[in-house]
Amino acid sequence: MIDFTNIAYLKTGNPIQVQAYNTLTQNSIIEVLSEFDPILAGTIPININIENSDLDIICYWRDKTNFIEKLKLFFKNEKDFGIREIEINGNKSVIANFKTDHFEIEVFGQNIPSKNQNGYKHMIIEHEILQSKDENFRLEIIKLKQNGYKTEPAFAYLLGLNGDPYIELLKYKL
Repeated sequence: MIDFTNIAYLKTGNPIQVQAYNTLTQNSIIEVLSEFDPILAGTIPININIENSDLDIICYWRDKTNFIEKLKLFFKNEKDFGIREIEINGNKSVIANFKTDHFEIEVFGQNIPSKNQNGYKHMIIEHEILQSKDENFRLEIIKLKQNGYKTEPAFAYLLGLNGDPYIELLKYKL
């Protein structure tokens, strides 16, 4: 199993993963977020990204104001920087977006340990599913995504899951 908590695995990945690694390291993005237990999640780590996929970084903040201040300090000068606060499933969430190099980057933070956040859990489950299926399954996920499906609904569709795909995927057992 890949250790997704350390981006080193990207160095030996596909060209987009290598480019993601270079962007994250050369711009010190993971490094400056280190106090927030950052984990790169989403489609690029598990090789189901499409052309406009972004780099999703999940963070754990203990002090929301400090997290917001640090995001502004580190990234306010990046292209298209924006930050917002929302509530997801009753959890206060902070989302910052910006562009750097060839990627749009989304930094997502909650007062929940990074490995316990749904974004990370979804990625781990999706990775396990991909490992258990053939290459055609992975290509079908990509095709659905290119046709407008979000990742979790694409998995739910191919797996025949009913109900809310975000919830059903968390319950999925191989």
